[in-house]
Amino acid sequence: MPPGPLIAAAVLVPIVDHAGEPYMLFTKRTDRVGHHKGQISFPGGVIDPDDAGALDAALRECEEEIALPRAAVEPLGVLDDSETVATSFVITPIVGVVWRPVAWQPDGEEIEKVIEVPFERLAAEGSCRVEHWERDGITRPVYFFDYEGETIWGATARILVHFLDVLR
Repeated sequence: MPPGPLIAAAVLVPIVDHAGEPYMLFTKRTDRVGHHKGQISFPGGVIDPDDAGALDAALRECEEEIALPRAAVEPLGVLDDSETVATSFVITPIVGVVWRPVAWQPDGEEIEKVIEVPFERLAAEGSCRVEHWERDGITRPVYFFDYEGETIWGATARILVHFLDVLR
């Protein structure tokens, strides 16, 4: 990791129920945001001093970014923190279920669109490809999930791989 303090962030790893079928929810970031322009991510962001903690920050960001009401989320648990490699964030992923339909409203400033991917597609054998990239003399695995012309990679894919490993 680069020298210096890490910035604390939290994301929701949302499982959306569609008539008993689980989907994973992701957001596509706009080209106007400060970090991770155009990338696919879980909804969330920096933990502000006014947030009560990681869960509060993740839920606040979900409301702001995609109009997901806090009351619509049933938090299930927390995954291991994940550090970003190219930027200085440490991300706390919080898994939660959205049981009722929500009319997604991407804010247009940070989030361009919402993407829902069938869970079985992400969990299927061969759904993830791995490349090995070198940065600062260290070789790391980089995970990729492709879905309908979009690619989930980076910290989001690492969090997703960890989540799938926990479930297995």
